[in-house]
Amino acid sequence: MSALSADVAVVRGSFELDVSLAVSSGEVVGVLGSNGAGKSTLLGVLAGLYRPTRGEIVLGDRTLASPTASIPVHRRRVGLLSQQALLFPHLSAIDNVAFGPRSTGAGRREARATAERWLAEVDASALADRRPAQLSGGQAQRVAIARALACGPELLLLDEPFAALDVDATPAIRSLLRRVVRATGVTTLMVTHDVLDAVVVANRILVLDGGRVVESGTTTDVLARPRSAFAARIAGLDLVPGVSCADGLETAEGTVVAGTHPEPLDHGEHAVALFAPASVAVFRADPGGSPRTALAVRLAAMEPHGELVRLRAAPSADGPDWVEGLAADVTPAAVAELGVEPGDEVWFAVKAAEVTVHPAGR
Repeated sequence: MSALSADVAVVRGSFELDVSLAVSSGEVVGVLGSNGAGKSTLLGVLAGLYRPTRGEIVLGDRTLASPTASIPVHRRRVGLLSQQALLFPHLSAIDNVAFGPRSTGAGRREARATAERWLAEVDASALADRRPAQLSGGQAQRVAIARALACGPELLLLDEPFAALDVDATPAIRSLLRRVVRATGVTTLMVTHDVLDAVVVANRILVLDGGRVVESGTTTDVLARPRSAFAARIAGLDLVPGVSCADGLETAEGTVVAGTHPEPLDHGEHAVALFAPASVAVFRADPGGSPRTALAVRLAAMEPHGELVRLRAAPSADGPDWVEGLAADVTPAAVAELGVEPGDEVWFAVKAAEVTVHPAGR
């Protein structure tokens, strides 16, 4: 199998993707980020749907793309699996899978044998003679996985492969994809919104924001010490951006969030303060006290969170924008005692011992 190296920029309208990444041979990397972060654009430029305006893409010992040259899509040996199975409606499942080997030069008998093997790999041999209209969503995605792998790609690109599946089919297809991808050893990038997909399938994750890679590391590391608002949200943590200071972190408008520095940080270095929603206390008035940080917020939403109630913050009338999305997990009894509802002005308070300050993502 082949390693992937890409250092490229591509412009689509007013959006610019500018990323540098390296994926080891056989590695599975989950690509996460909010809507509009550039995830699908990244897969598009790797697949050959967009030509980079700067840089190059190297797969193994082949340069797939540069501003002056580009290997055609059908010769890249890159497989792409999207949310929808996109099977040819007029072909049976086995003929859909055989299409890949046939398109790369295999004879009819060889292509059919390859298709039979891959349908067996994805537990879909019984579906061989069915057409797409006769398949459920999960069955169609099994056939699509077989088709993507049957042509022996050096790089497999997965664009939210579970998004269109119903909740009952998703766990089985997720486990199946993990098994076959790791068995083949194919180098893989998987775009997803669901951190569980990354936990189950990927060896490593990278987070995109505004067309840039802002975090990269093992799933455990990124979720334990997120550096971006998106990663903090999927990790279930509150994040405040700013710069390191003696007492913890100072935000852009001068608020000091008291906390500890578990790793060395220079004074003024870009940093993030992290704390768990369960460590946030909620008050009707400024609680004062030290060492703690108290933030005036507007209550944006109240939602069940296990046996607790999650209170979501929005900026108060003259408060900073960065409080948007901060959460506090409190008991139903505490909510009743506070007597709050969305739109009320409250205070979120967190003790310094519950806050850790880390270097920020790029």
